[in-house]
Amino acid sequence: MHNFTIKTERLLLRPLNAADAPAAFEWLSDERVSRYMVYTTYTSIEQVVNWLINVEQNDSTYNFGFERLSDGKLIGSGDIGPNRKNGRWGFGYNLRYDCWGNGYATEAVKAMINFAQTNFGADKFFSSHFEPNLASGNVMKKCGLHFVGYGECQKLDGSCKMRSMEYEGELDIPMIP
Repeated sequence: MHNFTIKTERLLLRPLNAADAPAAFEWLSDERVSRYMVYTTYTSIEQVVNWLINVEQNDSTYNFGFERLSDGKLIGSGDIGPNRKNGRWGFGYNLRYDCWGNGYATEAVKAMINFAQTNFGADKFFSSHFEPNLASGNVMKKCGLHFVGYGECQKLDGSCKMRSMEYEGELDIPMIP
């Protein structure tokens, strides 16, 4: 488990833990959010606790909960980590539906990119989103990535295949979140 925290103007990016299950359930159980994610909609707190235990034990990526500074509410999560095969750093994120469109995702992603640049010298990044989620593509563009092509993604359980839009970028200068 990694214990890094990052403070931005409006967010605290911090490690997730099993105590976050009720807050995380709010977005993980929301079909408006999960339709754009690789996971299927969560139906119980126990599923969320199991996911959080796996996150806590995962040393291959840096996982963060996005806590809003104004009220201490956990509003989303994200991760960033190196891909040993291609030398690029990949990232992902999701937010509570009622927090969409407020710039939180862009703020959090810029902070994660800056974290990877500052601590590990990362300069090549990539991410993708399910094609219908164009707002996620806008976040990636605002963070310095550009569209490079289409791919295919599917839910972890194989239930839904969809076209994805893939982005990458080479960023030499650390971003200011």
